[in-house]
Amino acid sequence: MAWRCSSRCLRGERVILIGLFDSPFVRRVAVSLRVLGMPFAHEAWSVGKDFTRIRVQNPLGRVPALMLENGEVLIESGAILDYLDELAGPERALLPARGNERRRALKLMALATGAADKALQLVIERAFRPEDKRHAPWTDRCREQSLGALAELEQLRRAAPHSWLLGERLLQPDITLGCALTFITEGAGLSLDAYPALQAHRAGCEALPTFAACYLPFYTPKT
Repeated sequence: MAWRCSSRCLRGERVILIGLFDSPFVRRVAVSLRVLGMPFAHEAWSVGKDFTRIRVQNPLGRVPALMLENGEVLIESGAILDYLDELAGPERALLPARGNERRRALKLMALATGAADKALQLVIERAFRPEDKRHAPWTDRCREQSLGALAELEQLRRAAPHSWLLGERLLQPDITLGCALTFITEGAGLSLDAYPALQAHRAGCEALPTFAACYLPFYTPKT
């Protein structure tokens, strides 16, 4: 099945982003594109009802996927963000290039995406598994893992002496954490009441136009 570009990708956008903005992984790519000033078209496909056509672009049936101008398709948000930083160049890249600052950034992002991924497991259990088939020890473990990451991120965010995690400039760890927190609260229903620094971080992100432009209330996928 060949890709057919919608009318939205005929307006000068160089790339096409596939996936819904209620996914923290799709959203962090969309926000990053806007922060970097890179125009893009958007195909709001759901991993539920649009699974078959998503698999044409990504055999895993996962989002995000990013179609480049030459027809090449990038998959997985980490790989896409790496490509965007390469395009942006070292002065504008959203992830530090080397050294301790890069390692710190990668750890922050790993904690944030890990917390979101474990929260996603809770959503999947609720959305796709009948109640009598759910395994409570597994869901309890996923919840504990997500909350454990949030507790560590709370300490790291509280200790940050600047406006953002790595300084006065919004960078990828800030974007990734902001997107993860909104998904964790709105998608998985976990509370941030015990994490005031994370609540403030989320509020600061959501107040930005780049985040507001890429917001979608959470929609539970259906097969």
